Amino acid sequence: MKIFVTGGTGFVGGHVRRALLERGHSLRLLVHQRSEGVEAGIEQVEGDVTRPDTFAGAVAGCDATVNLVGIIREFPGRGITFEKLHVEATRNVVEAARAAGIRRHLQMSALATRPDATAAYHRTKWRAEEVVRQSELDWTIFRPSLIFGPKGAFVDMLAGFVRRFPAVPVVGDGTYRLQPVSVDDVARCFALALDMPETFGQTYELCGPDRLTYNEVLDIIGRVLGKGHVVKIPQPLGLLKLVVPIMQGFSFFPLTMDQITLLTEENICSNAWPSVFGFEPCRFEAGIASFLHR
Repeated sequence: MKIFVTGGTGFVGGHVRRALLERGHSLRLLVHQRSEGVEAGIEQVEGDVTRPDTFAGAVAGCDATVNLVGIIREFPGRGITFEKLHVEATRNVVEAARAAGIRRHLQMSALATRPDATAAYHRTKWRAEEVVRQSELDWTIFRPSLIFGPKGAFVDMLAGFVRRFPAVPVVGDGTYRLQPVSVDDVARCFALALDMPETFGQTYELCGPDRLTYNEVLDIIGRVLGKGHVVKIPQPLGLLKLVVPIMQGFSFFPLTMDQITLLTEENICSNAWPSVFGFEPCRFEAGIASFLHR
C-alpha cells in the first residue's frame, strides 16, 4: 500500500514509519520542510495539517491515511492548541481522505480519552475520535498509555532527574498507577492493523504488561541506571494547584494543570489487545534497559 502519514516526524512517528516500511508499504509523509536522509520508500510532501489546501491534493493516489498528530501542551500565542492540532487536524485529514476516495484510516488517540474528561487534552482527543467515527471510513483508533522508547521525552526526563540529583520531585504522593507501553509495540499495532479487516471500526487501548505506581517507575529507572533506591520529594497537589495555574502561561515553566491531571489519573487498561495482534508486549524494565544505559 501507499500510506499518507501525518505526524510522522516525531518520536512515535519515526517508529511507525519504520514498522510500515518493514511490512513493504511506501509512505507519503507530510512535513513542514523537506529533510535529507529519510528512509528509502518515503516521499516527502511539504504542507501544514491545519491548512488542508497545502496537502489535500497529495493524498490522492494513496491507499490509506495514518494520523499521528498530537500535542501534550498548548501554546496559544503561537497558534498551538488542542482544538487546532487534535480536532481540526483530524477533520482535515479525514476530509482529504474521503475526497481522494480512500477508505482506510488509522488514528492515534490516547488512553482515558472521554467526553467528560477533566483535561482538555482528553476532551479534544475524544472529539477527534468522533470525527473519525462519523467519517464512514474503515477506521481503527488506538489509545496508547504512556509510551516509552529511545528518545521518549517522559522517561528521558525522569532518567535525567535520577542521574543528576540526589532526590527527585514527585507530583502528589506518587501512588497513582501507570501502565507504560513500548513505542515499538504501538508502531507494530499500527502496521499490522492495515492488513486486518477485523480491526475496522474498532478502538484499542494499548497498555504494557506492567501496572506500576509513579514511585515504582522512578525506582525501576534508578535500578536500570545503577542508582538503587530513588529518594523522592512529594509535592502536595494542593500547593501545585495554587502555583501552576499562575505559572503555566510561561513557556519556560515545565508543568500545566492538564499535565498534572494526565499524570495523576489512573492510566491503566485491561490489555486485551495482544490477543488481537498476536504478540506479547515488552516489559517496562527490560524495554528501558535496552536504551537508557547508552
